[in-house]
Amino acid sequence: MRFSEIKDHLSGFRVGIAGAGGLGSTCAVALARSGVGTLVISDFDVIEPANLNRQYYFTSQVGMLKTIALKENIARINPDITVIALAEMLDHLNIPEIFAGCDVIVEAFDKDDMKEMIAETVQTRMPGTPLVMGSGLAGWGKSETIKFRKIDETLYICGDESTTAGDEMPPMAARVGIVANMQANTVIEILMKKTRDYFRQ
Repeated sequence: MRFSEIKDHLSGFRVGIAGAGGLGSTCAVALARSGVGTLVISDFDVIEPANLNRQYYFTSQVGMLKTIALKENIARINPDITVIALAEMLDHLNIPEIFAGCDVIVEAFDKDDMKEMIAETVQTRMPGTPLVMGSGLAGWGKSETIKFRKIDETLYICGDESTTAGDEMPPMAARVGIVANMQANTVIEILMKKTRDYFRQ
């Protein structure tokens, strides 16, 4: 299949991204380059200098809301992509509303309690919607430990599922990028399996 055909197929889909840090910003850019038609990105945080070691932003964007800066960056890469940028702190009440109509949702949080919250929320309040999670990506090296695991038709996990980020084991661009692109690759695989008559009205 030629890229033009892949892009045409992916253009009909809508993907939600929960968080616009290292995982979320990198995954969003990969999906935009691939031609996914609409990205709904939610994150309430602003860019800090410390984010630049692993997140898809630039020094000139420090102080900006991450979602606004990411929308700006994606527009420079692929202006045909629709980016819905929201400065919202996600919780179990607003996730179903914010990501309504999304064909897949990407989890890109830093904290374990937020990861647990979105997994429970999507599975109970948005049944049937695939959720692609990231788990275990801190540090460097050990590429062989990073893996993809399919739990069922609606839950997928990318990462080593064990590494916890901290002062002595910080998240770094290379490993974060591997996991984020694995998440994007998983989203594309899910969407490429959907037929044209699946597209939401």
